[in-house]
Amino acid sequence: MRLPVSGLLILALVLAGCGRIRESRLNPFNWFGRSQPAAVAVTEPAVPGRPDDPRILVAEVTEMEVARQPGGAIVRAAGLPPTQGWWDAALVAENNGEPVDGVLTYRFVVDQPRGPARVSTPQSREVTAAAYLSDIKLANITQIVVLGAGNSRSSRR
Repeated sequence: MRLPVSGLLILALVLAGCGRIRESRLNPFNWFGRSQPAAVAVTEPAVPGRPDDPRILVAEVTEMEVARQPGGAIVRAAGLPPTQGWWDAALVAENNGEPVDGVLTYRFVVDQPRGPARVSTPQSREVTAAAYLSDIKLANITQIVVLGAGNSRSSRR
């Protein structure tokens, strides 16, 4: 059965309008992209606002992703400390979790091993940490940065 000319015209207009959705914040594929390496300028080993926190920045941030969840997103990062045995990993938000010019920054901190530690393989040393962000908090965020001692990774939308 053939579509009338008006039906084809309407179908063409609807399909052409779908291209604009790609730029919308409603499009789940237009969310935070893959993380990219970013320059790091970190001077303090302690977590700001928590002088009693003995944790230090992870040596290298190897990966970072922002995964959409109902009601918000989960920021997950993996890091590589110099040896095995590092623990108590966490993403600690800077500026009390408030974005600065649309950029929310996390410090990826870990606690030192409690005894002698082996170097072994990178896979056996990897640590992971995550943080949840609500949709309300995400409304003002255009970029998320995770800082390590030697590098940082960022993801923007």
